[in-house]
Amino acid sequence: MRALNKETAPKKSYPERIIQFGEGNFLRAFVDWIVYNMNQKADFDGSVVVVQPIDKGMVDMLNAQDCLYHVNLQGLDKGKVVNDLTLIDVISRAMNPYSQNEEFMKLADQPEMRFVISNTTEAGIAFDPSCKLTDAPASSYPGKLTQLLYRRFQTFNGDKSKGLHIIPCELIFHNGAKLKEAIYQYIDLWNLGAEFKTWFEEACGVYSTLVDRIVPGFPRKDIAEIKEKLQYDDNLVVQAEIFHLWVIEAPQELSKEFPADKAGLNVLFVPSEAPYHERKVTLLNGPHTVLSPVAFLSGINIVRDACQDEVVGKFIKKVMYDELMETLNLPKDELMEYAGDVLERFNNPFVEHAVTSIMLNSFPKYETRDLPGLKTYLQRKGELPKGLVLGLAAIITYYKGGKRADGAEIAPNDSQEIMDLLTKLWASNDYATVAKGVLAASFIWGEDLNDIPGLTDAIVANLKSIQEKGMVETVKSIL
Repeated sequence: MRALNKETAPKKSYPERIIQFGEGNFLRAFVDWIVYNMNQKADFDGSVVVVQPIDKGMVDMLNAQDCLYHVNLQGLDKGKVVNDLTLIDVISRAMNPYSQNEEFMKLADQPEMRFVISNTTEAGIAFDPSCKLTDAPASSYPGKLTQLLYRRFQTFNGDKSKGLHIIPCELIFHNGAKLKEAIYQYIDLWNLGAEFKTWFEEACGVYSTLVDRIVPGFPRKDIAEIKEKLQYDDNLVVQAEIFHLWVIEAPQELSKEFPADKAGLNVLFVPSEAPYHERKVTLLNGPHTVLSPVAFLSGINIVRDACQDEVVGKFIKKVMYDELMETLNLPKDELMEYAGDVLERFNNPFVEHAVTSIMLNSFPKYETRDLPGLKTYLQRKGELPKGLVLGLAAIITYYKGGKRADGAEIAPNDSQEIMDLLTKLWASNDYATVAKGVLAASFIWGEDLNDIPGLTDAIVANLKSIQEKGMVETVKSIL
């Protein structure tokens, strides 16, 4: 078996056009895979320089393989099972700014650099007032980026054509706005001047994004088989699902410089990412949150099996298509296509997604993912959505604990305050007490849900039915 490097595998040379903060599985299976496809199919002709955002990381492993690695895409594509391997060759080099600071800063001097892309975790976009301009480098990601931008501004004497497009991929809503705010704070803290601030405002763009692809990462279970198939000793293989979506809140003109759409990729340049964020939370996270307790209490342990079950599968579709979809404001055909993609993802034959893993902190999840839909549905239709109501009753039942009919342990996991409340309420052995007590918990909901017309009675009826008839019969009664 051969080592994987540019002596043993083909590696093209492209101009360095992207600075990427982050070397982890997600960026390599998402952004770098997208750049590879743009090079192959849309003449993007660009490579990526990877910068390790923290002192300890994986750049040495990357450089040991000359930054070559394979992406293993697995899943269903329009009903067809896919399991393929692609050699990604777009990372030119990888560096650690803590030990190679001058090399890192020189990236700002390269005239063809055009993009900065990052995924430094949700905690990465934060202003740290202890950072100094003279640090080598600043400890925070926005601090490092401000250092780089200021160096570029100086190198090119404020030339507006040398600005950078900055595209954060951190999983926080309005990530671009938060990053921009942190950069402004450093400009003020370090007294970098009005001229630089104007250059940053007029020459650079910082864009909010939504990223969506499940990336399980290094395939420990399958790695021996994959290496045998490749005949390469690749220690950086990264597994990901086929589905991908990148929504970038930026002018359409940006697609001319970043031609992902021409490569047939699911990358959208839109005036606002908010409706797409709402669509994902509502049609992917929303069904997940309610299918999990319903499936588990019906004796089902895996999301895929829940989708394929005759009764629970119909429940999932009812919640998605008949209830949650009715609360969104995007075009119906777009929503239908996305919902179809979500179901294919839930049905991925390569992913064993345990429903209990989704059950962690179910009440706060329901509050952000399903409660807005319940209220909008009631407002638009004049009645409560039966599937979403049953989902909440199923969560309440799951938090009772104990054992399932087949003896499997029911082990709820949430904040101590929520656990204590549910233990106390279920000790009453009275469905009305349980329902009213949960719905009145303003520390969960920010309000008293007993004020929603008909909700208390509906929850009481569902709790009673689940206890007396079982979950499967209760689900059948609303289908």
